[in-house]
Amino acid sequence: MKRAVTAGVAAVVLMAAGGAYLGVRGHHHDNDLAGGALVTAAVAQTADEPIYYQDPDGKPFYSLAPKKTADGRDYKPVPRAADVSFEDEPEAASAPPARAAGDRRIKFYRNPMGLPDTSPVPKKDSMGMDYIPVYEGEDNDDSSVKLSPGKIQRTGVRAEKAAARVIHTTVRAPGSVQLDERRVSVISMRSETWVQKVANVTTGARVAKGQPLMEIYSPTIAAAAAEYIATITSKTTGTVGAYGRGSRQRLVNLDVPEPVISAMEKSGIVPISIEWSAPREGIVLERNAIEGMRAQPGDVLFRVADTSVVWALIDVSERDLGSIAVGQAVAVKARGLHGRDFSGKISMIYPQLNKDTRTVRVRVELANPDAVLLPDRYVDAAIDTGSPSPVLAVPESAILDSGNRQAVFIDKGEGRFEPREVRLGSRGGGYVEIREGITEGEPVVVSANFLIDAESNLKAALKGYSDAGKQP
Repeated sequence: MKRAVTAGVAAVVLMAAGGAYLGVRGHHHDNDLAGGALVTAAVAQTADEPIYYQDPDGKPFYSLAPKKTADGRDYKPVPRAADVSFEDEPEAASAPPARAAGDRRIKFYRNPMGLPDTSPVPKKDSMGMDYIPVYEGEDNDDSSVKLSPGKIQRTGVRAEKAAARVIHTTVRAPGSVQLDERRVSVISMRSETWVQKVANVTTGARVAKGQPLMEIYSPTIAAAAAEYIATITSKTTGTVGAYGRGSRQRLVNLDVPEPVISAMEKSGIVPISIEWSAPREGIVLERNAIEGMRAQPGDVLFRVADTSVVWALIDVSERDLGSIAVGQAVAVKARGLHGRDFSGKISMIYPQLNKDTRTVRVRVELANPDAVLLPDRYVDAAIDTGSPSPVLAVPESAILDSGNRQAVFIDKGEGRFEPREVRLGSRGGGYVEIREGITEGEPVVVSANFLIDAESNLKAALKGYSDAGKQP
């Protein structure tokens, strides 16, 4: 459009200058060079004539007439040759304004700044910019958007096919190391007892299963042991066997170690003091036994814990609760142990929600052969919640999310883009799962889709404005 106007103005100037030149030539044959210079000067003056004025600092301030800034500087004139048009222009400047390449008819002209203003004839806005022609077929009634090849190239529109991918989603949460409550043993007496001697075992020491811890004397245990020895050494027959089994069970009920009972059966002697040993291998967490002390039934003398397997109790945020499940792999890093990674699986999701932190506790069992995972040590966990099977996915940049609706643009070819509402699934690794809305292999716009969305909104607004103008 600008080229046509410029050519028209140049033609008028050329005809006027040419007439003057012919008149001069009829009378003064020697003034040919002067007439040619006059035509050239007229065309150059038309091309250099400013069409508007712009702020001298390049700010988005314009004026149709000469103007000064607040500090007294003149606005910079912008000639027609320096004006920039961002719309594709027809190849032939001599084409009629109502038709374009391919014999397409112009239906109307829309505001170049996106304002809801249209015109049936060519028009300029307040800054001198040409209104943009809208051809037949570009304002079709479907929801697709059509862009020119030039605009697609300038905006960097790029599409990628939807394909099946394995999405790895990682949930990260803090936690702490705790003892496996199934691997803790408490050593206490079931009768009144005196501690005769305590082994060289202190809190924090590692003990083996069956290792002696202390020697005790209990009148109740001594009486039960004497009764049992008398029963098994008696020569009387009949009910002695059943009675002997009852006497032995009484010793078992008093928690006398099995090796002690076996030794009494072999020797037939009731010992004065009984050696008490560790029931499991582990760390001595508590040592309350003191030589010569009197212990009442239920008093804890030792507490031993097996730390070969520990628990990592992870506090997972409430919003991530729906993506975790029992059996998922977990990678754990202990703070302060750089370069050491521990792996395990979720063994339990506790059914309580912490109302203060809005977190749910998750239990992970970890092997701890060298006992470096100390109780109450802080850890950081990464839970892999992704599915091992591939799902239909597209890059996250392809999703237009308004909060209530999620959509993508499908590249239909020849500059046409169709919006498609989708239902999303899991996210991870820069991709998002598409559960509904598109099929595998469809090209989805992954770059500059927000510009297409803006064009679509502009088209809808203009269509509504045009429809409203047609109503009486």
